[in-house]
Amino acid sequence: VHTLAQELVKGIEAAGAEAKLFQIAETLPEEVLKAMGAPPKSDVPVIDPKDLANFDGLALGIPTRFGTMAAQVKTLLDATGGLWQSGALRGKGFTTFVSTGTIAGGQETTQLTTYTWAAHQGMVIVPLGYPQGDTRRVV
Repeated sequence: VHTLAQELVKGIEAAGAEAKLFQIAETLPEEVLKAMGAPPKSDVPVIDPKDLANFDGLALGIPTRFGTMAAQVKTLLDATGGLWQSGALRGKGFTTFVSTGTIAGGQETTQLTTYTWAAHQGMVIVPLGYPQGDTRRVV
């Protein structure tokens, strides 16, 4: 997901807009991450849920776990009740990009379940889509 996010930032900036890259807070203890062989975390700053309101839009990179978003992503989204109550995200653009370990790893279901959150927030969902005539790669 990190590599995809870096490429998305390049594209946004090439189009003349500003992009800021953040990571989502880890929810697993360090000893569990070590036992899993998880790679070390990058030095990218961790986003605070309330800071989502400071941006015009959100492109959320999501690792897929068993056909749905990873627990860390769900924890971030679940912490946005105050933003929902105040309408702070209403009208802002929203898109997702996902990464899975297999071809049929649940990419579409992960995006669909995330779109539900964005719809509740009143965000404008903007799917990345496919290039004309080639459904094997995402634009």
